[in-house]
Amino acid sequence: MRHSTEAVDAFVALGANLGDPAATLRAAIDKLAALPKSELVRCSGLYRSAPLDAPGPDYLNAVLCLRTELEPHVLLAQMQRIEHAHGRARGARNAPRTLDLDLLMHGAVRLDTPELTLPHPRLHRRAFVLAPLAEIAPDCEVPGLGSVRALLASVAGQAIERIAG
Repeated sequence: MRHSTEAVDAFVALGANLGDPAATLRAAIDKLAALPKSELVRCSGLYRSAPLDAPGPDYLNAVLCLRTELEPHVLLAQMQRIEHAHGRARGARNAPRTLDLDLLMHGAVRLDTPELTLPHPRLHRRAFVLAPLAEIAPDCEVPGLGSVRALLASVAGQAIERIAG
């Protein structure tokens, strides 16, 4: 795949509900910030939410913005490497996990491959993604879906609590 030299803003959602989720998210943020050809632009505070359609402890969630020259699939591979380093086991959908990293958006790219769909196909239905995203990019437009503010208003009934900055 060709490498672009133009940096774009990529948004990554982070979540964890096993082990020490707060420490895991802080470590993952540091690892994402240290990726090659990337720099951390902004990171939300931590949010707590109940698991979606699954048992287990509450999740801690955050969203960060990386300015990166990495192509979407390369960034995804780096994110999966970080998940694996934190003991992520891929099993049942929505199962409890030590770390979950989702690429939400990569600039204005719209993509649908077996490995990656951009923007993330469920981001507009999840308050635990939209609330931290709105904290760091309230005026952001999600390609093909609309403004983060409007999307967040559409999930106002989902319980989420900001717990740390």
